[in-house]
Amino acid sequence: MKLFKKLLAVAAVAALSGSLAADAADPVKMAWVYLGPVGDGGWTYAHDLGRKAAEAKMGAKISTTIVENVPESADAERVIRDLATKGNKIIFTTSFGYMDSTLKVAKSFPKVNFYHATGFKDAANVAIYNSRMYEPAYLAGVIAGHVSKKGVLGFVASFPIPEVVRNINAYTMGARSVNPKITTKVVWISSWFDPSKERQAAEALIGQGADVLLQNTDSSAVLQTAQDKGVLAFGWDSDMTQYAPKAHLASCIEVWGPYYTSVAEAAVSGKPMTKAVWGGIKDGMNDLVSVSSLVPPAAAKMAAAKKADIASGKFNVFAGPIKGQDGKDKVPAGKTLTDKEIDGINWYVEGVEGAVPGAK
Repeated sequence: MKLFKKLLAVAAVAALSGSLAADAADPVKMAWVYLGPVGDGGWTYAHDLGRKAAEAKMGAKISTTIVENVPESADAERVIRDLATKGNKIIFTTSFGYMDSTLKVAKSFPKVNFYHATGFKDAANVAIYNSRMYEPAYLAGVIAGHVSKKGVLGFVASFPIPEVVRNINAYTMGARSVNPKITTKVVWISSWFDPSKERQAAEALIGQGADVLLQNTDSSAVLQTAQDKGVLAFGWDSDMTQYAPKAHLASCIEVWGPYYTSVAEAAVSGKPMTKAVWGGIKDGMNDLVSVSSLVPPAAAKMAAAKKADIASGKFNVFAGPIKGQDGKDKVPAGKTLTDKEIDGINWYVEGVEGAVPGAK
């Protein structure tokens, strides 16, 4: 009997050891919530490239799940909650409009770490991450200032939030550093991803005389419309060269792979979550890529030099003097906007036409 009990004890210890080993080998479950389809060629595609990069680097240490086409509505909360219920320890919610849903679900799952892209609210288990896309937008403006024949730029905008307004401003300032008389027209579509609306907005801008377009929307429709109408444009979020090579000047892209990999590595190592991250060109979180042969050498050289200055910290897009629409200094010489001020911009710089919707 004693021998039998001893054997049972040994077996129990072995079983427990085997269970612990299995648990230690279990991958960290990570999930991504996407606004559009992975095939949008822009925003969602860029995030999914980042997910794949993390997966390639981490191998069996992580397990990833995606949910595409999730509206910024009650559906978002349902999807996020379902992913948390299914045992995902890391959940990335990749659109501005998921902010409140993310925070609400996070309260119910304190042991799950949530990472929200582009928002401004956080919590103990909710971190914010974003890319300084105003930097490549400025570089695109430098090129636009060289190639625009009419001196009129167009911008297809999603929602009138600081994230978008500052990109419009940066694009305009980059262009006016080359041609001080250039102006920018803006059409708002109240959507991040709607190829039909994006196309209509691009057509409207072209009809108003714009000959170089940029966007803060998620599909390649603006670039494709530019090619169809014989004007020029930039890709946004991802390299969009393939969609309209006859119109493509360069692409302003996000680079999410290193960030997602770093989060995965921390999770696997049991380290605490990283709080707010707002990276730019110097951090490798965005870039201006695939500069076309349509771009004059002088323009390409100037953009490359300015990119190097941004990367080294020598140049800050929002360093004064910066004039507002009324021609008065909005940011005086010698002053540089803080991150908090940049993240709250609700005004246009000199050269942008119209008014920011809802701004007082």
